[in-house]
Amino acid sequence: MSTPSTREHAPLDAVPTERTAADFLLELRSEEIPARMQAKARNDLARLFAEELAKTGLEADAIETFATPRRLGLIARGLPLATAAVSEELKGPRSSAPPQALEGFLRKTGLAREQLVERDGVFFAVIDKPGQATAEVLGPIVERIVRTFPWPKSMRWGSASASTASLRWVRPLQGIVALLGDAIVPVEIDGVAAGATTLGHRFHHPGPITLGGASDYAEKLRACHVIVDPDERAAIIRDRAQALAAEAGLTLVEDEGLVAENAGLTEWPVPLLGRFDPDYLDVPPEVIQLTARTNQKYFVLKDDSGALAPAFICTANIEASDGGAAIVAGNQRVLAARLSDARFFWEQDLKIPLDEQAQKLSGIVFHEKLGTVAERVTRIADLAEWLAIEAVVPNCDPDHARRAAELCKADLVTGMVGEFPELQGLIGGYLAEAQGEPKAVADAIRDHYKPVGQGDEVPTAPVTVAVALAEKLDTLRQFFGAGMPPTGSKDPFALRRAALGVIQIVAANALRLPIASGELLDFFADRLKVQQREAGARHDLIDAVFALGGEDDLVRLLARVTALQSFVEGPDGANLLAGYKRAANILKKENWDLPRVLASPGEQAIPQTGEEDPLVEVDQAPELAASIASQAQGSDLPADAPAAERALVMVLHEAEPRATRAVEDEDFAAAMAALASLRGPIDAFFEDVTVNDPDSEVRRRRLNLLARFKNAVHGVADFSKIEG
Repeated sequence: MSTPSTREHAPLDAVPTERTAADFLLELRSEEIPARMQAKARNDLARLFAEELAKTGLEADAIETFATPRRLGLIARGLPLATAAVSEELKGPRSSAPPQALEGFLRKTGLAREQLVERDGVFFAVIDKPGQATAEVLGPIVERIVRTFPWPKSMRWGSASASTASLRWVRPLQGIVALLGDAIVPVEIDGVAAGATTLGHRFHHPGPITLGGASDYAEKLRACHVIVDPDERAAIIRDRAQALAAEAGLTLVEDEGLVAENAGLTEWPVPLLGRFDPDYLDVPPEVIQLTARTNQKYFVLKDDSGALAPAFICTANIEASDGGAAIVAGNQRVLAARLSDARFFWEQDLKIPLDEQAQKLSGIVFHEKLGTVAERVTRIADLAEWLAIEAVVPNCDPDHARRAAELCKADLVTGMVGEFPELQGLIGGYLAEAQGEPKAVADAIRDHYKPVGQGDEVPTAPVTVAVALAEKLDTLRQFFGAGMPPTGSKDPFALRRAALGVIQIVAANALRLPIASGELLDFFADRLKVQQREAGARHDLIDAVFALGGEDDLVRLLARVTALQSFVEGPDGANLLAGYKRAANILKKENWDLPRVLASPGEQAIPQTGEEDPLVEVDQAPELAASIASQAQGSDLPADAPAAERALVMVLHEAEPRATRAVEDEDFAAAMAALASLRGPIDAFFEDVTVNDPDSEVRRRRLNLLARFKNAVHGVADFSKIEG
């Protein structure tokens, strides 16, 4: 391919004065940038450039970034050609200050006495700063960004690397393109001077390319087999891989992470289909997929039945003259060697019973304070068996639960997990099945780590549930018991993840698993709030349920939150909430609550209202209880009591016990329905009844009624925590 045409680049002072803005192109070319670093590098470059521009008062219309294995850069669109003139005012000494103070201020500002402005007895210096050519500003900006760029890992190179002051970059920096419009921005960093020349594809077009600016950058490189946009490269890989799979009658196993990685490894991606010996399919499919993905960056394929097919897709970085035949052949040989190694480990592991493997766990320390892995396995087995025997996990065979727990960590000492740590549990399940263990046991070994995240599959098979719960509960109990809970953002033993796993398993299987009181219960409560917020529950409703306290059953808590959210987001709940808040505000203002009985005669009484003492002696308790009960039924309301007051009393008398019974029966929807019956009466009460009646007895009676209304609502949830 011929070299794109070159052109003369105008000096900076030759930029036409009638233009007010231009695009700025920056390319930093180096040896290969690791694919995993490219996305963050693009974001960092855009952020740093925008921050540096802002310091000068400049702002681009838009900033676009790009990355390939050999270059990182940006285009700043519509960048003004000059910074704006500014006027800066500096406050000086008072006019009455000693002469030395004024002389120091004049030296600092470079002004004469007559150039100062005096206001209210204070000198001020007004300094006009003229605008500056943007090209003069960009050079120092580029140098600062390059020298302080936050690569996760960087290096020094060449003779200059003997000094710690030398440039650090992800890989040796080889070239800089810096063009404002079509003018070169002067910048030189450790001997690398900016220019208008870059290189094309390493094999297709290794020669120099002279650029005219941002306007022709992408197209000139495309003509030289370099696609600078990583999203475009990813789309090429994704679409062509799917097409190749379809042409072969297969289905691509989609993997967006692998798409992005291949896009970061290539400047001119060319997906190619290869095949491997079907004999390797006797190795667990996850092993084949992990071998292909991790070691070779290959996609795997499935057949019509959903089984792994003996085929793969690799991504070349060259348009080969033979259509890629030689590339495919080479990749097939490499994959065959990898699969041969994997099969060797698999066959060796098959020869050793899991029981024998498990015996080796006594030589592995789980934690210095918590003993060996073998001791941990014994605890998990005891707990899993107990969960089955006590029917905490219904329909679970205790023998199977214990057996699965005893073998669940045995694969940690296998050759396969030693080679692929990501497959722990999974390999154990395959080995258990191959060695004749019951399916329920093998499945439990395979899945006992689940769920490992918010979107992961949650176990539902009884034996798996028992072992998965036991494994996570043991982790939590042991580390909390040893005084090692998470602190702040640090959670080295993944205890938050373990707690979320327990919550997900309990919720998905409706298990009645009471959590021990104390620190661990508070930890579960906090994790449950996080889990519910991520699931879309309102944080205030979660707080309203948790504020009740005394609840250690996760299923009940979740059911109550769900019912409450459904209720308050409907008209009945919204209106009842408004009535509740009005009642609560009145009671708070009056410092009022239902009378309580003193613990013993003679106890100090503290009046709540300033008028009357709502605390009563023990010997008055029967009389008080009878009075409240009569009021509750409306039997002792005077004949002239307003109809709205009487109606609220009657409905409250019926709704309060109905809501209480529904809560006891864990029918929280029915509890909300009982509260809903209070909506109309409380609205009518506030419409027609004066609470602060001049008659103190009437006032007391109505405040008590509002307190009973508030307490009835609190039997379901603490409505004071609900927003709205």
